[in-house]
Amino acid sequence: MKIYFALLRAVNVGGTGKLAMKDLKDICIKAGFCDVQTYIASGNVMFRTDLAEADIKAVLGKSLALHCGRQVGLLVRDLHEMQAILDANPFPDAAANRNVVIFLDAPAGEGVLQTVSGQKNEEIRLGKREIHVRYDDGMGSSKLKIPAAAAGTARNIRTVSKLVELAKGL
Repeated sequence: MKIYFALLRAVNVGGTGKLAMKDLKDICIKAGFCDVQTYIASGNVMFRTDLAEADIKAVLGKSLALHCGRQVGLLVRDLHEMQAILDANPFPDAAANRNVVIFLDAPAGEGVLQTVSGQKNEEIRLGKREIHVRYDDGMGSSKLKIPAAAAGTARNIRTVSKLVELAKGL
């Protein structure tokens, strides 16, 4: 069985998408995933399964929709991919809370950088299925808009690191 991460989009952020992590864990267990563990209240869950990524998205997506009464966006990565994201971090010297990974379902493509607006001193790099952003002045004051990120979900590098660390203990 492989270790996977499901990263939910817009869960318990800004008063929207309320979902208790205990409920998320229960949903994953009922879906047949093993060694389920959540991390912080923003929709991060890891587990073991023999299912492929597409099947995880289908099963978990359906279960979440039934529980929440609406579709819940989710992105899936395996442990190898998450470790590769850490290893390829283009901003290793940035403060962890200002170094953000935006997870996408597919590669962003080179054209994504031409659609960016409001960029001041933020740095952007493309990963395999991620967009890396360095917010030197913090996200709160940034006017940066990345249209391709609308379908994704973001985690700072500290969260990504902690998820990988916890998963290695499963």
